[in-house]
Amino acid sequence: MQLTPEMFLIVCPLLFLAGLVDSIGGGGGLISLPAYLFAGLPAHMAIATNKLSSACGTTLATARFIRKGLVNFRLAVPSVIMAAAGSSLGARLSLLVDEAVLKYILLGVLPIAAFFVLNRHLFRDGGQPAAADRKTLAVCCISAFVIGMYDGFYGPGTGTFLIIAFTVFTRMAVGSANAQAKVINLTSNITSLAVFLLNGQVLIPLGLAGAAWNMAGAWVGSGLAMSKGVKIVRPVILLVLALLLAKIIFGF
Repeated sequence: MQLTPEMFLIVCPLLFLAGLVDSIGGGGGLISLPAYLFAGLPAHMAIATNKLSSACGTTLATARFIRKGLVNFRLAVPSVIMAAAGSSLGARLSLLVDEAVLKYILLGVLPIAAFFVLNRHLFRDGGQPAAADRKTLAVCCISAFVIGMYDGFYGPGTGTFLIIAFTVFTRMAVGSANAQAKVINLTSNITSLAVFLLNGQVLIPLGLAGAAWNMAGAWVGSGLAMSKGVKIVRPVILLVLALLLAKIIFGF
C-alpha cells in the first residue's frame, strides 16, 4: 500500500491522544484504530498496524509502572502466559473472519462494560495493592486469557476492560489494577503483532511514526494516572466507552 503525507497528518496527532488516554484508563485503541481507518488502511491492516504503535506506547507506560513498584510479578508472570495464549488465538481468528463480525462483538461487550463503569458501587478504588492470593490470581489469569483473546482479535478497550475486571472482582487499587493491566496488555499487543507481521499485514513506516507519537502521549498520561488515580481514570473510561458506542453507531 502506498504511503501519503496525509496519512501521517491524520495518524500522528491522534496517536498522541491515544497514548495519553490508554495510559490513564485504557482504551487508547478506540482512538488509534479509527485513526488508521481514517487514513485509508483496510480493516485488517489497520488492526495490525495499530498493534505496532500501541505496543510501543504500552511498553513505555509499563516501564514507568514497574519503576514505581506497582507491578506484582507473582501475578504478572502467569497472567502474561495466559495473555500470550489468548491474544495469539484471537489474532489468528481475526485474520479469518469478516469485518462485520467485529462489530457484533463490540455490541455485546459495550453494555457489560458500561454497567460496571457506571455503577459507582462497583467501580471504585478499593485501596488494596495487588496481592497474589488464589482469588486474585484466578481473576488475573482468566481476564488475561479472555480479554487478551479479544485484544488479538480486535483490541479497542482492552486496558479499560482489564482495569474494570481487577477493580470489580478483586477490589484492587486503581493504580495497581492499571499497572497489572499494562503488563497484560503489552503481552497481548506483542503476541498479536507477531502473528500479523508473519502474515504481512503491518504497514511498518506508518506504524512506527504513530508509535513515536503514541509513546509521547503514554509518557504524559502514565504520570497523570499515578498522581491523580481514580479521579482521572473513571472519567476517561467513560469517555472511552462513549467513543466505542459512537464508533459502532456511525461505523467509522
